[in-house]
Amino acid sequence: MHYLLMYDVSADYLERRGEFRDEHLSLAWAAQARGELVLGGALADPVDASLLLFRGDSPAVAEAFVASDPYVKHGLVTKWRVRPWLTVVGEDAASPIHPAAG
Repeated sequence: MHYLLMYDVSADYLERRGEFRDEHLSLAWAAQARGELVLGGALADPVDASLLLFRGDSPAVAEAFVASDPYVKHGLVTKWRVRPWLTVVGEDAASPIHPAAG
């Protein structure tokens, strides 16, 4: 199953993230190395949110990430939520569905 972790970020996110970026990226790359985090990054134009795609049996892996993330701890993230994502198309889809033949 896939889970999307969605962050809303503060108005001063770009100015403040440098102080915490290495710690945040270390946390993210460690989650990726464990096979938990598939992709992550900030949305652009404007930079007002970030999305992180997790793989797991429950949202617990994404929630554990939030609990350790310095961006959350230091207020750069103003709101977060985890949503299950029912992926059906693509090489890494959790539940691939192909069209009926015919």
